[in-house]
Amino acid sequence: MTISTTPITARAHTNIALVKYWGKADEHLMLPTNDSISLTLDQFFSTNTVQFDPRLTVDEINLDGISLPADGQQRIRQFMDLVRQRARQTMFAHITTTNQVPTAAGLASSASGFAALAGAAAKAAGLSTAPRDLSRLARRGSGSASRSIFGGFVQWHAGHNDETSFAEPIVEAVDWPIRMIAVVVSRQKKKISSRVGMKASQQSPYFQDWVRLANANIAPMTAALLKKDINQVGRIAEHNAMSMHATTLSATPPFTYFNADTLRVFDIVGDLRSEGVNCYYTMDAGPNVKVICEDQDVETVLGRLRPEFGPNNLVVAKPGPGLTYR
Repeated sequence: MTISTTPITARAHTNIALVKYWGKADEHLMLPTNDSISLTLDQFFSTNTVQFDPRLTVDEINLDGISLPADGQQRIRQFMDLVRQRARQTMFAHITTTNQVPTAAGLASSASGFAALAGAAAKAAGLSTAPRDLSRLARRGSGSASRSIFGGFVQWHAGHNDETSFAEPIVEAVDWPIRMIAVVVSRQKKKISSRVGMKASQQSPYFQDWVRLANANIAPMTAALLKKDINQVGRIAEHNAMSMHATTLSATPPFTYFNADTLRVFDIVGDLRSEGVNCYYTMDAGPNVKVICEDQDVETVLGRLRPEFGPNNLVVAKPGPGLTYR
């Protein structure tokens, strides 16, 4: 394989899981304990440029205009070592990433970031850019990145080894007006990373129940998505998310990603639903909440959220695209 020294730029969008990934069966291969289903969003994305350079003696990594310190580079360098190993090359690279999403705030910046890095690095290194191969590669950087290779509704198959753990689209060109409103209650880096949180949660006495529940949610969620049933999608997603967070509250020691504003969003969504508005909430490892509804109810939901959180902290997202090259 021949590495190109031409800059290669790829863009990938974040995805928010409707059936969550929470727990690793194999930390080295990043194999999950359960299947998951997500929606790729149009409003949040990462752009990554990779340029191999024979003059470098180490990867140079720049994130949002800032050169990362050594401790922040380890995860990316390990990923690039995997790319070099597969390409049978030793050349280092300039890596420039920009995030149109708050980093480490529970809005899936690592998913879009590593999906974009996988696409750019694989193409620059002369590796396969077939979507399934990129999904498997992106998984090694961040598990959820396996899903951001694709647009629309995506299922990540847990698998049992590197070859069988990959994502694929359920519906990539979504033709119904599902929306996800991101309620950004905090732009700060979360205190407990997803990786640390997952590992701690696996000590919960309810963790195996969570795995069984998540796997049992896959078939009904897929059916609801294909039927375009917003209420069934919402009910499953909301219950799945709260079941995931139950493992954090029952870990030793217990912890939570909720804050007071998180709980306020839950209350508002519950009140709206009691008034006949079809809306539901979900959240990942961070305090920010995503509200699931259809386009016809967006303004009603926003009207209730704006006075509490302000218009600048509310982002309406549509189903987004998969990986693209620029």
